[in-house]
Amino acid sequence: MEDLKQAIISYSSKDLEQRKNWYSPAAEAYNKARPRYPEDLTHQVAEIAQLSTNSKILEVGCGPATATIAFAQLGCSMICLEPNPDFFRLAQQNCRMYPNVEIENTSFEEWTLQPSKFDAVLAASSFHWISPEVGYQKAANALQQTGNLILLWNKELQPSSEVYQRLSKIYQLYAPSLDRYEDIETQEEILRALGNMSIDSGQFKDLISGQVVSEVTYNVDEYLMLLNTYSPYLKLPPDTKKALFKGLRQSIEYDFGGSLHLSYISAFHIAKKI
Repeated sequence: MEDLKQAIISYSSKDLEQRKNWYSPAAEAYNKARPRYPEDLTHQVAEIAQLSTNSKILEVGCGPATATIAFAQLGCSMICLEPNPDFFRLAQQNCRMYPNVEIENTSFEEWTLQPSKFDAVLAASSFHWISPEVGYQKAANALQQTGNLILLWNKELQPSSEVYQRLSKIYQLYAPSLDRYEDIETQEEILRALGNMSIDSGQFKDLISGQVVSEVTYNVDEYLMLLNTYSPYLKLPPDTKKALFKGLRQSIEYDFGGSLHLSYISAFHIAKKI
């Protein structure tokens, strides 16, 4: 999965200040449009990692608390790191009912290590933003000897391949570089590679993986809001994005009745500190 490694290098090698502010233009949209993690998935994770009210969790890059609340509801004591100021504000709002959650406006790289303190280090669709040379070692150092690294992932929401074929014509017109469809086998291959990276780091062992496939329906406004939270769309020139979104809107309204049926894989990787 050389493409995956290159993608992670491209994200994690960005200037830290650039990474901190990357999602600011889409922070509110991210909070509204990105799906949460399925209850079944978080229950599996809690059981495998043996999380309880006594557990101490360090969350890396919590965003607007997309996964945080599911673990806060278990009664775990959580320190959540979020470098983006807009996500930090949203996470504070979303977690205000949970006194067991402390949110710090800092990056994992800048965070002062508290060695061997945590039962779990959790990262939900965020660990690829941290250099592998830094992330795995620091996560291992933060964990108690029997602690777990927990990586959660929500893959991109996808329409059926038949629907995508219709939308592909619009991408070819306005943003051909984004005309890319991942079938479920490709997404599963990417997820396997992400899990194996934790073992390849030499810091973790005994990888356990699992996944849940979810189906949702987004209306055209929700779908375009969702697309606007994905990194390739954030990088588009404004005029290109405007033309692309206008074409997508017309097609979704005319061809598909104003909404799309979407599916996505949610996955977990749990590995023990060596």
